[in-house]
Amino acid sequence: QVQLVESGGGLVQAGGSLRLSCVASGNSFSNFYMGWFRQAPGKEREFIAVINWSGGSAHYADSVEGRFTIARDNAKNTVYLQMNSLRPEDTALYFCAADATPYSSDYLIPWPRDPDDYDYWGQGTQVTVSS
Repeated sequence: QVQLVESGGGLVQAGGSLRLSCVASGNSFSNFYMGWFRQAPGKEREFIAVINWSGGSAHYADSVEGRFTIARDNAKNTVYLQMNSLRPEDTALYFCAADATPYSSDYLIPWPRDPDDYDYWGQGTQVTVSS
């Protein structure tokens, strides 16, 4: 069983930045596509970003493209989400997730964007952006 633990959330003013981290347990981290999602009260869980095994390629939701950056360090079993130019509408509980599917390629088309594509989830870290 893989455990994912997020950190780095908090309260920030609009225009500010935060960096989220997610640490995974076990020895299989480099075999997982890693994604970030968020969920605001009363809304469905929303895809934010995903990164491939090697960290050489990533895909973003239109709502965060150009403002957020996903990265990973396989030696540290950690995936990051750098969030810049934050807006009040970015306020949500942010989750990292691991897709353990044994894909045949490290460069997928289409990217896994659906929550059902992911096998393991963290408990989330709250991000609140004030106006």
